[in-house]
Amino acid sequence: MAIQDKLKALTSSRQRKDMELKSTLNSIVLRRAREQLCFLALAAVSLVGLGSTIAFAKDRPAYFLPEERRIIENYYRATGPSKGLPPGLAKRGGKLPPGLEKHLDKNGTLPPGLQKRLEPLPQNLDSRLPRLPDYWERVILERDVILVDRRTNRILDIIENVIGLATGR
Repeated sequence: MAIQDKLKALTSSRQRKDMELKSTLNSIVLRRAREQLCFLALAAVSLVGLGSTIAFAKDRPAYFLPEERRIIENYYRATGPSKGLPPGLAKRGGKLPPGLEKHLDKNGTLPPGLQKRLEPLPQNLDSRLPRLPDYWERVILERDVILVDRRTNRILDIIENVIGLATGR
C-alpha cells in the first residue's frame, strides 16, 4: 500500500506540474495572440487612415469647388482694395505682360516666369477653405487665384480676375 500511495503522490505531483506548465504555455500563447491582434488592429487603422487620405486625393476634383469659389470671391469683395492684395498689384494695374498672359491656361503648365510671381493666399483666407491634397496649392498670380499641382506645376483651375473685384478693375 505504501507503494501505491507513493505512486499516487508522484502522479498527482506530476499532474500538478503538467497543469502549471500548460497554464504557463497558455498564458504565453494568449499574450502572443493579444500582441498579434493589437499589431493587426494598428495596421488596419493605419491602412484605413492612409486609404482615406488616398481616397480624399482621388475623390477631390481637380478644380475649385463651388464653395471655394464663393469663399474666395466673398473674401475679396469684403476686404476691399486695401487688404489682401499681393504687393505690387496696384502699381501694375493687375495685368501680366502679354507673353505671360498667353501661357496662363487651365491644364497648361506654369512657365518659369510665372512660377516666380506666384504668391500664397492670405492666411486668413486659406484657413477658411477646405483642405487640399498635399501636393496641390492655391496661389495668387496678379488678379487670378490659381489651383496648381506642385509636382508638375500644372494649372488645375483658375478663378480669373477675382482680385479685380476688390480693386474695381
